[in-house]
Amino acid sequence: MSAMPRDLTRSPGQSPMRVPFDFYATPPEATRALLSVEQFDGSVWEPACGNGAISKVLDEAGHAVVSTDLIDRGYGSPGVDFLRETAPRARHIVTNPPYGSGLADRFIGKALTLTRQTGGTVAMLLDLASLCHPCRHGRFVATPPAALYALDELVCLPNGKPARARTMAAAERRYYWAIWKPGHTDRPTFWWLSTAPFKSRQRA
Repeated sequence: MSAMPRDLTRSPGQSPMRVPFDFYATPPEATRALLSVEQFDGSVWEPACGNGAISKVLDEAGHAVVSTDLIDRGYGSPGVDFLRETAPRARHIVTNPPYGSGLADRFIGKALTLTRQTGGTVAMLLDLASLCHPCRHGRFVATPPAALYALDELVCLPNGKPARARTMAAAERRYYWAIWKPGHTDRPTFWWLSTAPFKSRQRA
């Protein structure tokens, strides 16, 4: 386990255009949309839980959720470097990984390695531009997702703050859920997901 940073400075090599440690909180409608088309039987690990945005929705849906993060943002277990983990903490892994400096690719690789031990599913919220990136072509062909779900509208929140979301590059991104299932080697299915039906459901 790596040492905790003393403050929320940028991770090494991170673009100055990104917020510290790529903390872009996931609006609840993204996870609700995912749960409308995918089921997760058993426990779920959220290894980049941030302020609990994804974990809270999973918990509301009745899942047993393990929430960890490298940084302490007041939710889950801090100081856990997912990329250094050697044993799974739950059957499935669902997260919005950090994107900068190739971290999303490393998160995918680590998640696939860990879920091979549990027979679980991996669900990653990714930048749609990454789907056709030449650096990822070989990886996606070698370990293809079982399903891809393109989200029509979603703005992840820089540092978890809605007021900043419309003033930064985050508002220009498009996202998709990539789903990996154990033993899948065929072409993925593709479908569209609208987030609008899931925006009105508020936490109790």
